[in-house]
Amino acid sequence: MVLTGGARQDRGMRIPRLLALAVAATLVAGIANATPGEAATKPKKSDTAMSVLNTLAVKGRAPKTGYTRAQFGAAWKDVDGNGCDTRNDILKRDLTGIIYKSGSCVVATGTLNDPYSGKIIPFERGVATSSDVQIDHVVALSDAWQKGAFAWTVAKRTNLANDPLELLAVDGPLNGQKSDGDAATWLPPNKAYRCPYVARQVAVKSKYGIWVTQAEKDAIAKILATCPNQLIPSA
Repeated sequence: MVLTGGARQDRGMRIPRLLALAVAATLVAGIANATPGEAATKPKKSDTAMSVLNTLAVKGRAPKTGYTRAQFGAAWKDVDGNGCDTRNDILKRDLTGIIYKSGSCVVATGTLNDPYSGKIIPFERGVATSSDVQIDHVVALSDAWQKGAFAWTVAKRTNLANDPLELLAVDGPLNGQKSDGDAATWLPPNKAYRCPYVARQVAVKSKYGIWVTQAEKDAIAKILATCPNQLIPSA
């Protein structure tokens, strides 16, 4: 077949066009498959909290519209498949002198050296006593929702809500006092724990791509200025 000059020119223009379309399709597919907030990077154990804080996006707080606890999955799932729910996993990690319910991994009693108050708190499972020790989401779920999690999949929100990095066994009343506050509005009364506390918040926010407000960043930076070598926790 002999191509005329016009046909050759048309074919020559078509090939770059097709290549451009293929590249565009690949980019769109990548964006469609990406999880919102996935730009986050998991900090290294050797990173200081201050250096990681300076990588977090700073934005205003989004509306709380649409937030419910259910948006973060069923409470205390067995996400790691070890046969125990997350609450009991954290009690096991954070309490000492543990006694389990017979034939199970359910923590019946134990003792908490509470990081928020600095007090020793006995834990005894029961209707009237279980709430003495509660599991705190270090980055409150409502706070996470208003700073990026509203755009995530339920699966990613469930992962956050059950991530050991995000969870601490703490004094129940102080956990209630904290509510959904960030570092600009609430800090542990135990001043000796404030550096590790905000470092853990920074680690969680970096890992999941949760942003901070300017007031929150300033509050965290003020604490970390007193402990510039504070490292990021890994779990």
